[in-house]
Amino acid sequence: MTEYQQILSDLSNELVSFTKGRFEVGENTELVGDLDLDSLQIMELLLFLEDSFDISIPVSILPDVKTVGELALQVEKIMRGG
Repeated sequence: MTEYQQILSDLSNELVSFTKGRFEVGENTELVGDLDLDSLQIMELLLFLEDSFDISIPVSILPDVKTVGELALQVEKIMRGG
């Protein structure tokens, strides 16, 4: 499993718990449009990712992130030092 796939898997599993299993979560699932996450849930999700991958995620990435896959790519980029 690649680093991106691991991030995507962990992120998807966490989002299923956020949504109480109401939605199927995949790479193209929109965080707000499909999952209807509010700002608090998005911040909780970022904290989960920071704790899980021992990184710091700047909130400035949020305007560029719409889907689960885009968020996973941003996490991978941060992990690689970018």
